[in-house]
Amino acid sequence: MTGLVIAAPRSGSGKTMVSLGLMRAFTRAGLRVQPFKTGPDYIDTAFHAAACGQMAFNLDGWAMGGDILDAIAGRAGDVDLAIAEGAMGLFDGAAAPGETGRGATADIAAHLGWPVLLVMDVSGQSQSAAAVAYGLRSFRPDVHVVGVILNKVASERHERLIRGAMEHAGIAVLGAIPRLPDVRLPERHLGLMQAAEHPDLDHWLDRFADVVTAHVDLPAVRALARPGRQKAAPPLRCTPPGQRIALAQDVAFSFTYAHLLEGWRAAGAEILPFSPLADEAPAQDADIVWLPGGYPELHAGRIAAASRFLTGLRDHAMRKPIHGECGGYMTLGAALVDAGGEVHRMAGLLGLVSSHAERRLHLGYRTARLHAPVGAIPGSTVLRGHEFRYARIVEQPDEPLADVIDAEGRAVSASGSRRGHVTGTFFHLVATGGAPA
Repeated sequence: MTGLVIAAPRSGSGKTMVSLGLMRAFTRAGLRVQPFKTGPDYIDTAFHAAACGQMAFNLDGWAMGGDILDAIAGRAGDVDLAIAEGAMGLFDGAAAPGETGRGATADIAAHLGWPVLLVMDVSGQSQSAAAVAYGLRSFRPDVHVVGVILNKVASERHERLIRGAMEHAGIAVLGAIPRLPDVRLPERHLGLMQAAEHPDLDHWLDRFADVVTAHVDLPAVRALARPGRQKAAPPLRCTPPGQRIALAQDVAFSFTYAHLLEGWRAAGAEILPFSPLADEAPAQDADIVWLPGGYPELHAGRIAAASRFLTGLRDHAMRKPIHGECGGYMTLGAALVDAGGEVHRMAGLLGLVSSHAERRLHLGYRTARLHAPVGAIPGSTVLRGHEFRYARIVEQPDEPLADVIDAEGRAVSASGSRRGHVTGTFFHLVATGGAPA
């Protein structure tokens, strides 16, 4: 598992641009690169996959047990290089008494034994950047910061000042990228625009690779990668919610974790994709319909008019289970109010009414103990997941699906709901049962 973690002192430092540039540059050079994303982010992985031509996986130290992490990371054994893009700042994670951050990028680096390369936005500072890098390198002895890439360098003099301070601190500088305001991917309220929606993704990935190739010592970066702490782990298997799973997949329902799909297949399940936006009904012989999260609020009019899709859902709900996550949950509800205040009728299989007209962020890890089954996942099972939504609950009249708490053990009012064979949650499932690494 020869790998490297790309991290930063904080969000917004340029990790994604540099990570995508490195992935694409090494892939163009003929290397087989396996991409990873630390934490529960479900958008960046699609960009990683496009950059490398390899399916990208999440590594989450809060929700996943050590065996799952090792099984996922073990995919790097058949490639030339693994690159894991970190989330937020290197040590940022869920709050826990006496800990620096459970689920932080640092936890993944420590667990797998991969060295860390920092991306530092040095705008507005010079020698102080070396003090920040020195502090990050010294903060935890089991996390090995092996160098930095400077980003948003203003001038040659600016670069000289920082390089001199880094050399004095004994920190290797692997590259210096100038200020390039035109080199960024478009964003929306949940982060990056989805890869499938980007009008010219390959152009931008090649642009990132060109920037990194011009300003970063790629041979030196590759030389920093190290084999991880190889651990024997069982094959990745995740408890599937059914034998035949009809999975909604299009730009409105795209937030699926690759490790779950692979783990369901490894456990013997069959995935049957369909597109609600194309007005496709789920397979009639499916054991369960699974509606993942995404952006249904941006396509609410089309979904409300998708008669074959909605009729197929209602027919299935009379006989067999349906489960929705976040956007999928809202689609199963009675109505969805978009950002402009327009009300769209949804499937009506649950009483949920959700609204994007008054945005309020709900964010964080979730642990849930089910009151009732979710397909073939038994009631009382513990689910570990992550919630990221701006939608507000207007009505939720159905029975709660689970007791839900956040990472600090506080009760969360968004308990999900159930009616007949239909269930839904606002959090996205990451792992079933077990303790985190």
